Amino acid sequence: MSIFEAIIIAIVEGLTEFLPISSTGHMIITTSIMGISADHFTKLFTIAIQFGTILSVVVLYWKKFFQSIDFYFKLIAGFIPAAIFGLLFSDAIDALLENIIVVAMMLMIGGIIFILIDKWIQESENRTEEAVTYPRAFKIGLFQCIAMIPGVSRSAATIIGGLTQKFSKKQAAEFSFFLAVPTMFAATLKKSYDYYQLGISLNTQDIQLLIIGNVVGFLVAIFAIKSFINYISNNGFKLFGYYRIAVGAIILILYALGVNISIL
Repeated sequence: MSIFEAIIIAIVEGLTEFLPISSTGHMIITTSIMGISADHFTKLFTIAIQFGTILSVVVLYWKKFFQSIDFYFKLIAGFIPAAIFGLLFSDAIDALLENIIVVAMMLMIGGIIFILIDKWIQESENRTEEAVTYPRAFKIGLFQCIAMIPGVSRSAATIIGGLTQKFSKKQAAEFSFFLAVPTMFAATLKKSYDYYQLGISLNTQDIQLLIIGNVVGFLVAIFAIKSFINYISNNGFKLFGYYRIAVGAIILILYALGVNISIL
């Protein structure tokens, strides 16, 4: 992987991680177009640069993270379902992750759902901000489990989960950002540990690429989060629905054309 390729991947990660459009689907298209091999370091890189993106959430919403210890316990309550589900069904999840058709179909199905429920989502704009209780956090965490199916999008699942708990669009999106911090941090640690277990050491170039990837991901994610919040405050999610369908279709077309599409 070159520095240029690392920057492109980091830009894609920063732009798509917190949007309800599936960063996995975009990683598939990006790496396939650039012809990047899905070796161990590439897999580590795509997970490790998430540290930069989750750091952007902490920086943008630092007051929330230093408000009270109760805030962290509620995030843990939302994180527990995904942690348990991931441990119990890790093999099944890995099997789905290797199925390109599943990724494309989940992108398209999620897009259709966004379009169909757009009116309901628009009505949520007039809602007052609800208290984030432990039961609500846990229920949104259950929606996050659905996102373990590649192509669903963690952000999309948790935002819809927040809307079912009577959150406004903005509140649902922001809680989705907050819940990403423990979830993605745990995923980064696990992937790093798996890499360590393989007995493969990082060289100077690898470390340099990881640093660049995290810095770029951090800066781009800050822009993406601010833009996303501003957009949904005045609009619904229908545009993201159409976009998801288009991305899913692109993946299927690339697959049908025989392009070597590899899942990271």
